[in-house]
Amino acid sequence: MFGPRLELKTPAQITTMRKAGLVTRAALEAARAACVPGATTADVDAAGARAIAEAGARSNFKGYHGFPGTLCVSVNEEIVHGIPGDRVLEAGDIVSIDGGAIVGGFHGDSAMTVFVGGEEAASAEDRQLSRVTEAAMWAGIAAFATATRVGEIGAAIEETVDDLGSAAALSESLGTQRSRGFGLIMEYTGHGIGSQMHMEPEVLNYAAKQLGPKIKPGLVLCIEPMLTASGSAASEVLDDDWTVVTKDGSHASHWEHTVARHSKGIWVLTAPDGGAAGLAPYGITPAPLEG
Repeated sequence: MFGPRLELKTPAQITTMRKAGLVTRAALEAARAACVPGATTADVDAAGARAIAEAGARSNFKGYHGFPGTLCVSVNEEIVHGIPGDRVLEAGDIVSIDGGAIVGGFHGDSAMTVFVGGEEAASAEDRQLSRVTEAAMWAGIAAFATATRVGEIGAAIEETVDDLGSAAALSESLGTQRSRGFGLIMEYTGHGIGSQMHMEPEVLNYAAKQLGPKIKPGLVLCIEPMLTASGSAASEVLDDDWTVVTKDGSHASHWEHTVARHSKGIWVLTAPDGGAAGLAPYGITPAPLEG
């Protein structure tokens, strides 16, 4: 039985994707700066759109299957795919911003979680939620650096969520005992990326019996765990047919990077430092292709 056909990028194509990745990061940073009390999610979206336009790139989200925004802006109970609009941000809100750009026919895609009014305005539980989600993403990226098959990424993510989430549940007085500390969303996954935004393979955020396709040089993936604060992973889609929310109203966090595996090593295309800081705890040094 044959597995999915994977698009393996040349070094030149990965270098082009790095350009798309840096534009994507610039858009997210502009959106982060716009996440202030009193701003609307449409204001956040407009900031990201300006950054992409100023770079001479195109958004890959706007118009995708009819999506109306340049960015997904998901607030508090919204997990992913939040449509920018007239929702007004308040100090202490937790906001996941997801976006991407196209440069030279190739895509970048990334997400980050931010706090309106800064971390000092956020609850301790929301700060921990974001930290664990980001740590799970980096564990998945580190696994990608050495993995033989794509499924090893999801196993590393789930193990990190279990370890850190259980520790959080034990160290904080959060009331009802939770099975894993945080809810790991399983319906929405990472993916391949390149000449299209969403490509094979699917990158699960949990361990699965089937480890998926073999990893070869030139494979570029989006690694993107999403967690909820309550321990429940139950979600639903709103009537707008896009916005995914937690069923119990608990807060959520989403982190994502576009990452290339090539003949010289691993390179986080949407991180300005190539992933050096995030991968350092794992003893991994990213290897850019330039030069």
